[in-house]
Amino acid sequence: MKDPYAVLGVARHASAADIKAAYRRLAKRLHPDMSPGNGAHEQRFKEVAAAYDLLSDPEKRARFDRGEIDAGGGERGWGFRSPGAGRRGHQGDGGFSMDEILAEVLGRRRTGPAGERTGNVSETLRLGFIEAALGGKRVVALSDGRKVEITVPAGVESGQRLRLRHGPLHETYLEIEVESHPLFRREGRDVHVDLPVTLTEAVLGAVVTVPTIHGDVALKVPPGSNSGAALRLRGKGILTAQGVGDHYAKLRVVLPEPPDPDLVAFLEHWGRKHPYQVRGKPRGG
Repeated sequence: MKDPYAVLGVARHASAADIKAAYRRLAKRLHPDMSPGNGAHEQRFKEVAAAYDLLSDPEKRARFDRGEIDAGGGERGWGFRSPGAGRRGHQGDGGFSMDEILAEVLGRRRTGPAGERTGNVSETLRLGFIEAALGGKRVVALSDGRKVEITVPAGVESGQRLRLRHGPLHETYLEIEVESHPLFRREGRDVHVDLPVTLTEAVLGAVVTVPTIHGDVALKVPPGSNSGAALRLRGKGILTAQGVGDHYAKLRVVLPEPPDPDLVAFLEHWGRKHPYQVRGKPRGG
């Protein structure tokens, strides 16, 4: 086995940071994914990985420097390797393993020895409509069993991702999936809702209660309002970094059920004396 210091190109008194930097530089250049089919690079990469495995472990490095173990981690004079010697993924200086550094260097997710995924992980986070609109604190149970408290930014939308860091090289991405709401619809920063009103309220005007994501709000319906009219509540939409939206209540005039005989009789009399056009003239002919 070659001298690990020589393999990494560092002095025997090199600091842990120098050793890590040397390994990262060589690993990025020699990793098989960077030059597929290059046998020389693959062999050199294995030597670099083994050297870093030994020198990144303070205990093994000290034993090597004292001559107690050889460059492969084996006990000198006994012909066998010490337990755990050369194990990939060993936590060395600062808690960084070789696999962790490779994940950062190569910028991709990795698969562990037993198919276990390590490094960056993506999970789905389902949010209620109002929870996504207003944001706030939320405790999330991750697939690895951990529970973490996160801050949901106000105004997040489906498809956006939140990043959780748990260690220098480990990140979990939460892919946002916002549930639909039985009343509210979102358009950018604005929120829309259909608002049923009675014929009396539409004709004569009224003050009615409107549900918003911030709670119920009083809204004045002007006299003579039609179905489809959108009344705006300024600043009652979604607050984002780009600004705050508005809340729009789209009026929907609802007739009484079953039909009221007095209303029917009145409209029969009124309609004969006050006809009016609402659909325009038919085309063609």
